[in-house]
Amino acid sequence: MIREDGREDDVFSLVGPKKYEMAWKELESQGWIATVACQEIRVELSALDRDRYGASGARQQFRIAGENRTKLDVIDYLLKLHANEQVLIIGQYIEQLTLIAAHTGAPMISGGTPCEAREELYEQFKRGDISLLVVSKVANFAVDLPDATVAIQVSGSYGSRQEEAQRLGRILRPKRGANEAVFYSLITENTKEQDFAMKRQLFLVEQGYQYRIASWSQSSNWPKGEWDEVRANR
Repeated sequence: MIREDGREDDVFSLVGPKKYEMAWKELESQGWIATVACQEIRVELSALDRDRYGASGARQQFRIAGENRTKLDVIDYLLKLHANEQVLIIGQYIEQLTLIAAHTGAPMISGGTPCEAREELYEQFKRGDISLLVVSKVANFAVDLPDATVAIQVSGSYGSRQEEAQRLGRILRPKRGANEAVFYSLITENTKEQDFAMKRQLFLVEQGYQYRIASWSQSSNWPKGEWDEVRANR
């Protein structure tokens, strides 16, 4: 339980006192949830957006950083890296997600997607008929996709620790075989988004997760050795 206004204890007045609590990492060590490696990839602001960013207010700067088109290059690379896995791309802004869906050819689920169509896409993902889904905030809550092994977060709600935990939760279901997953968070470096990312990650760090941080360069992709290390640490 976590609320950004600090009033999570109010729930006890509705449901009574807490009876038992177990840390996420303890559940992981016992095999009840997947072992997840958290990777923050810091991306340069695209040349097209630099002037706009400098001339904008704080709220708009956060959105410009979140929708940074350079993230498409990183997405392409990650999808090649995880070509045989079930992948979720999760984000905040519908325009950004629509662009990503068109770029990757993947179906997109948002609040405007009819329930029947939404459930059919979830079922196709579970059956393995599709291996990539682009999803908005609707996937933060009560979505059961047990075979998802990779989540790529492209944008988020400011410093919401709750949302970070919810999105990581999409890939925590135990997996067949190695029982491993990876959570990528794409962050535009030296922007408002990077500042808020530190706040978003706080709850998961307190739970025992550690974010491995690396920079992405438009001129030269991560060396292969870097990615081998990422996979080895999963």
